[in-house]
Amino acid sequence: MKNILYSFLGTSLDVPRKKKQRWSYWRPSVALALQDDIHFDEYHIWYDTRFQPLFETVRADILECSPGTEVFGEVLDLRDPWDFEEVYSRLYDFSRALDPQPEEHRYYIHITTGTHVAQICLFLLNESRHLPGLLIQTSPDRENPACGNYTLIDLDLSRYDLLAKRFAMERQDDLAFLKSGIETRNESFNRLIETIERVAVRSREPILLTGPTGAGKSRLAKNIYELKKLNRQVTGKFVDVNCATLRGDQAMAALFGHTRGAFTGAVKDRPGLLKTADNGVLFLDEVGELGLDEQAMLLRAIEEQVFLPLGSDQEVGSQFLLICGTNRDLETAVASGRFREDLYARINLWRFRLPGLAERREDIEPNIEYELEEYSRLNGQRISFNKEAWREFLEFAGRHDWRGNFRELNATITRMATLAPGGRIDLATVKAETEQYHPVVQQDQDDSLKSLLGDDYQQRYDLFELSQLREVLKVCAECKTQSEAGRKLFAVSRLAKRSTNDADRLGRYLANFGIKFADLQK
Repeated sequence: MKNILYSFLGTSLDVPRKKKQRWSYWRPSVALALQDDIHFDEYHIWYDTRFQPLFETVRADILECSPGTEVFGEVLDLRDPWDFEEVYSRLYDFSRALDPQPEEHRYYIHITTGTHVAQICLFLLNESRHLPGLLIQTSPDRENPACGNYTLIDLDLSRYDLLAKRFAMERQDDLAFLKSGIETRNESFNRLIETIERVAVRSREPILLTGPTGAGKSRLAKNIYELKKLNRQVTGKFVDVNCATLRGDQAMAALFGHTRGAFTGAVKDRPGLLKTADNGVLFLDEVGELGLDEQAMLLRAIEEQVFLPLGSDQEVGSQFLLICGTNRDLETAVASGRFREDLYARINLWRFRLPGLAERREDIEPNIEYELEEYSRLNGQRISFNKEAWREFLEFAGRHDWRGNFRELNATITRMATLAPGGRIDLATVKAETEQYHPVVQQDQDDSLKSLLGDDYQQRYDLFELSQLREVLKVCAECKTQSEAGRKLFAVSRLAKRSTNDADRLGRYLANFGIKFADLQK
């Protein structure tokens, strides 16, 4: 393993004052070759051809005091060594051609010589790992003037215990922030949030949040924006758009803005929601509801950060970050021609599915506590359960299907908190809330089975078959397509590669009862 050093020629500090006395004072480039405890096998020196004689002198002195070192001149002619753009570009090009092998060799970057601009560029390229290795800083020493001192700096901050602990604490704060401070217990969900946190902090690319209605996509999108704002990645607004409410020309005008007179009723210019989100975050909830024309304009706005307002021939720019949300199966929408394939490819770089509340039963309790705290904060009144009521509601929550997810939980807590006598939710309040669910749900299920199987279905099918069918029908009701329902129902088999076509498998199961998926969508 070689020690390889890169350094700028010191056009002032490396100049010998008097030839006979050149070993009695500090010259940084030569001083590195005089060190007893570190030896460089290769010494690469960037220099301008105007300083060729100085380079030759320094090279000869290095070889004289360290004969085992190979010295290489790296010509780097600069029009202006104080021009950051020029210096950085030239060093960046050098690093791209270098092809370093940090696993095979040790690299050192000397940051004492060269202009301050050059030193900053070397620091940045080292931090980004374009020029990997340790930074080495040299300084004079009165007791040993020719050798001086040197200090090694490693920009891998994980090596510094105190810094690593500090960043770990900050990251935990970020994770808690994304979860709205809720101490979630579901390991799968916690891993998901950890990944989202890394993407939110490091990437400016679109994020796609999928999952059932009420799973918390809007809240998470807002939290991602707040996290990006804390990290100074955005300075603009958070703009929340429900695409299901946008239709026709009004959709175009709302998203991209319009000029005065662009259509009947356009009495003045309107900037549009994309422009409002300039330097901020645009959250397009239910993005699958956008029309194909709006999708085409959105794609251009994402890729080029410009668009044409309705009725205008002047392009408008907006540097927004995009988060999309949907409960639809966009892959099926692409296959059927209802969603553009190119737009889907562009927004699908970072896709995260948020599970429903029923898929995270261990998180129900901390979410109940969160909803209580939120109600108390918004209404200025502390609300709590008594012991019996708490046990009763937890038992109910653990078996309830929560089809409305967090919205349903919020509504349930809000009703009980509002009706709680003296700010204390008692057993009677819980029972009054929970008992309304069972008869309605069971009656709905029975009516559904009667319409699908006939009035005598209970005489023709075993209880086991009907219980299983009820669960299948529940999933089908939550899904837009047979493919989406099949993927949910046979997810484990699909991961284990025991299922090849989930939609056909579901179709065959339903056919046993004389049911078609299309019948369930009516």
